[in-house]
Amino acid sequence: MDTQVADTLLGSLLDGRYRIRGRVARGGMATVYTATDERLERTVAVKIIHPTQATEARARMAGFLARFTDEAKTIARLTHPNVVAVYDQGTHAGLPYLVMEYVRGRTLRDVLAERRRLNPDEALAIMEQMLAAIAAAHRAGLVHRDVKPENVLVAEAPTGGVANLVDSVVKVADFGLARAVEASSEEEPGNQLMATVAYVAPELVTDGRSDTRTDVYSAGIVLFEMLTGRVPYDGDRPVDVAWQHVDRDVPAPSTLVPGLPRALDDLVARATRRDPGARPTDAGALLAEVQLARDDLGNANTHTAVLRPVTDETSAMAQPTMAVAAVRPAQRPAWARLPEPEPQRPHRRRATPEPEGPMARLAALRTQIMGDPRGRKGVLAALVVLGLVVALTGWWFGMGRYTVAPELVGLTKAEAEGQADRGGFVLRYAEPRYDEKVPRDAVLTQDPASAARIVKGGTITLTLSRGPERLPVPDVVGKDFELAEADLTNAELVVAKGGSRYDDNLPEGVVVATDPKVGTEVKPGAKVTVILSKGKAPISVPNLVGKNLGEARAALAQLGLVPVETYKKSDKPRDEILGQSPASGTGVEKGAQVKLDVSEGPPQVVVPRVVDLPCQQAKQQLESQGLPVNVQFNPNGTVRFQNPGENSQVPPGTPVTIGCL
Repeated sequence: MDTQVADTLLGSLLDGRYRIRGRVARGGMATVYTATDERLERTVAVKIIHPTQATEARARMAGFLARFTDEAKTIARLTHPNVVAVYDQGTHAGLPYLVMEYVRGRTLRDVLAERRRLNPDEALAIMEQMLAAIAAAHRAGLVHRDVKPENVLVAEAPTGGVANLVDSVVKVADFGLARAVEASSEEEPGNQLMATVAYVAPELVTDGRSDTRTDVYSAGIVLFEMLTGRVPYDGDRPVDVAWQHVDRDVPAPSTLVPGLPRALDDLVARATRRDPGARPTDAGALLAEVQLARDDLGNANTHTAVLRPVTDETSAMAQPTMAVAAVRPAQRPAWARLPEPEPQRPHRRRATPEPEGPMARLAALRTQIMGDPRGRKGVLAALVVLGLVVALTGWWFGMGRYTVAPELVGLTKAEAEGQADRGGFVLRYAEPRYDEKVPRDAVLTQDPASAARIVKGGTITLTLSRGPERLPVPDVVGKDFELAEADLTNAELVVAKGGSRYDDNLPEGVVVATDPKVGTEVKPGAKVTVILSKGKAPISVPNLVGKNLGEARAALAQLGLVPVETYKKSDKPRDEILGQSPASGTGVEKGAQVKLDVSEGPPQVVVPRVVDLPCQQAKQQLESQGLPVNVQFNPNGTVRFQNPGENSQVPPGTPVTIGCL
């Protein structure tokens, strides 16, 4: 168990001013202590970076400290009642620290651990103050990047205690700290995503990009958790949880807590869109939607306050319905209300006759105002203010709120989205169109056009190119010409007849082939030539396989067909027909060619030299090669001549004559 006894910082004096008294909490990047500012005699909170964070950044410590200092200065200038104030910054033993306002209370994480989930009116009251703080940061150019319950402090309300969460004071901490630590590791390979994966926005997971809409997404997840008592996604590994934000939509809270108003489902859905362009542009925009939802729920006031205790997720899911606590009208907490104006005491005047008629009363009022020097100055000041308001309003609606649209035509979709994002514009897409010159997924047109006036942060509609339009030639083989013509015409192609030819399988008048071939991609309006069948040809090719070449030639000549002969190696006798094309029975026209595969005969045997060998030895050698021997003269003599001669190539079984003396 972690104990304060083991913490060497307890009792330490930082910068000769801040005496560490106790440890409050320990997070992933830093530890928070309570300390006494001995110079001003007040209790403060000190957040000091873990030694592990400093060790990892030791090689780049100078840059890290510079970034940390810059972030601390920026946060210190951020003054808002819902932001934890930063008083000072420094280093102790090489570890950077921040001195902040000490908030008496608990974190929202502690509240959720105790209550599990909050009533809608409590959740919306906390969201209002959270978003007010984050909106102030967004206006100052800061993005929190790590919005989560651990960074939301629920302080004691002026009325005392934190039991009434609607009137509690909410403060947001750790602005810029995640960015300072992450920026110090941008030059290092393998830098990790600083945002907590349960609340991380999809664009931070996919490309590490963040802006004000990233905080809007995380705030939406916090609202989901306050309403349901759980985060939308879980997994065995952090990376699994992170990618669920990319691949899945956040479920509606009412699917987990039946009976929640539809307005809360819509609010969570708007804030947690996976596409950043579909979310509210910043925390201020989301705050307006939260206040509107709270107004609507408060005005409706149709729910009865019947709450059942819930001990775990299983029992919560087992209840078929749940009545939701009455939603109170949207009000500022008591600590944040403006003072009511005091009623004016009437001045005693001498009784005068009341003017008769409205015109008379107006004339009397004008006389009374213009007769008093202070009245005349007031009228003049009012006219000046009214003129300024009219001028500023005219300038704003005429020029001030406008900028010029960027040039996006010709860019790829990714390039256009990047440029629009840098300019703060929202993109919408019209139906894509085909174009012969502009490649696929490039911007074809934009509305408004480039350099045209557009409201800052306005919407630009893009039409993307589908690239050149190409159509596949439909399969019309085997169809009558009329049907084939209709199919090709419906496919926006031009039909042309291209003659006819015989076909053994297709009757006369049907399509045999097309040019280009079936399936070929062509431009709309391209010409497709169809070739029709003339039916089966009048001459039937005879079966010639196994016949002698001379017989085959004679048979083909009788039918008026032309043989085309190709010799091939085979064990069959020489000039025997091995194969034919077209096959037997195929219909052809007179004068058509018939290809014949003709056997070259069995392989030739080379006659060895046996001259000067003993007659019997020569006989054995020749017979071993399949050559019969005819011996002349003396069988026991020596071979003096042979026929065929040595190295002659003869068919197997050719007799060889040898003369022995």
